[in-house]
Amino acid sequence: MSQSAKDEIRYEPTRKRIRAYLAGELVADTRAALLVWEVPYYPTYFLPASDFTAELVPTGQHASRAGLGRAEVFTVKVATATAEHAARQFTEAPAEPLRAAVRLDWASMTEWLEEDEPVYTHPRDPYSRIDILGSSRHVRVELDGVTVADSRQPRILFETGLPPRYYLPLSDVRTDLLRPSQTKTHCPYKGTAGYWSVDTGKGVHTDVVWIYRTPLPESQKIAGLACFYDEKVEVYLDGELQQRPATHFS
Repeated sequence: MSQSAKDEIRYEPTRKRIRAYLAGELVADTRAALLVWEVPYYPTYFLPASDFTAELVPTGQHASRAGLGRAEVFTVKVATATAEHAARQFTEAPAEPLRAAVRLDWASMTEWLEEDEPVYTHPRDPYSRIDILGSSRHVRVELDGVTVADSRQPRILFETGLPPRYYLPLSDVRTDLLRPSQTKTHCPYKGTAGYWSVDTGKGVHTDVVWIYRTPLPESQKIAGLACFYDEKVEVYLDGELQQRPATHFS
């Protein structure tokens, strides 16, 4: 794995063909993208400037990023749409491959493809893996001293860098305590999650339960199952209280 000279930003090439679209029009098409970890949890794509078909219009503005230095900011323009301030080129980055590449704001693009498949939220991390295993372990979830779920048929999702997640059948959850939420989150491995809050009668705990109703194909085994943030509830596994994990979701 390559890294910047200051060891603050790590990066590496990917062999995947990467395409970005704006309003249905091709912005960039490359077989030489870089995966760049600007944050520890997931990478983003830097695309060679030579592989852009969209016009990159200088804004006259600049930005900076620790480990990458100063960037020139561009507006992305295609025939029928414009994405203001959606591209940056870090011409002072410590490593030459980074200086020659352009970072697109992910959300400003209307579609991203890895090879011929759409990818959502952010690029898939080649060092993250998901395993979903059926289990007969006894999982009990408690909030404010109230048991809100009790199951002996969890599906346990093991994801690199995160604690195990216990996905439980709704029939094993106190659905009478669940309150609908408008919150949604997106995962490039699992899809779009909807949320509930939990009202124990002693307090309302916001967005502590989620469900993937129509997960992506590789995560079909958790479809329609409910999962609690272990960071925010008490989880008993085979009768033993588990320590709350410390993650960026805490």
